[in-house]
Amino acid sequence: MLRQWLGRELGSDSFALAPASSDASFRRYWRVTHAGGSLIAMDAPPTHEDCGRFADLARRFRAIGLNTPEVHAEDIGQGFLLLSDLGDRLYLAQLTAESADALYADAMAALAIVQQRGPRAGLPLYDGPFLRREMELFREWLLERHLGLALDAAADARFDAVCRLLVESALEQPRVCVHRDFHSRNLMLTARDNPGVLDFQDAVLGPPTYDLVSLLRDCYIAWPEERVTGWALGYRDAAMRLGILEEVSPERFLRWFDLMGMQRHLKACGIFARLNHRDGKPGYLGDLPRTLGYLVLVAGRYPELAEFGHWLTDEVVPRLD
Repeated sequence: MLRQWLGRELGSDSFALAPASSDASFRRYWRVTHAGGSLIAMDAPPTHEDCGRFADLARRFRAIGLNTPEVHAEDIGQGFLLLSDLGDRLYLAQLTAESADALYADAMAALAIVQQRGPRAGLPLYDGPFLRREMELFREWLLERHLGLALDAAADARFDAVCRLLVESALEQPRVCVHRDFHSRNLMLTARDNPGVLDFQDAVLGPPTYDLVSLLRDCYIAWPEERVTGWALGYRDAAMRLGILEEVSPERFLRWFDLMGMQRHLKACGIFARLNHRDGKPGYLGDLPRTLGYLVLVAGRYPELAEFGHWLTDEVVPRLD
């Protein structure tokens, strides 16, 4: 069906299809090589994915200057999109100790565009119940399904208290457009208007630190904490200059950043386990130690999280081996 649709849209059957990328969702991407160059075809089963939302947000983000794919053709009923090709140079493969400052500077400039001018109409609110549902993935899929670890009453109460704290911190923050998966596997190094930005279809209205911590405490690559702190505070300064944030102290901003990261990393651990057990995609399990490591790191900085951090270290981390 996809090949037939592409033939009609391109006006020719003379093209080649090759897998363009893997994805943690049900979407599949194909590189379409034809006489005029290359494009990307998205095949998103309508029963599982809403490619109409992707197309709508791609256009809205491009309108504010973000380098998202241009939509050349669409068949929402079949779940097909034909998109401009942003290349194959993932940030993850390009990031080194030497390149990181420049690449992250470009990424944070793009993030500032999202937060300062990004779409708001029609975006779901990243509210307390939404944030809490995401953290429950940690309990359901990592602890219970993957590790076989049932929480006793004390551990259950401790987890609930941590979740409440993280939700309260998130809701203290102003609301901006949140990409919600802004990291090295969804950013492309491009010759112009770097970076190319992908996987934005789940955008919401929520805290400004969410995308920042996704980028800087990436589940797929880790950096020394001094660099992470410097980048985060540099973004704080830029966000205040641009009016994204009102005056906020470095200490308060870093607490927001740390606790928002804990919420995201709890969710990510659950998703990685779910991808393995539900979707037959075990490759993400290799990223669990790094992601759990972020949780232990941050928990050790705050007295109210210390007990949770010790429990992770004693009961959860050893079970990954």
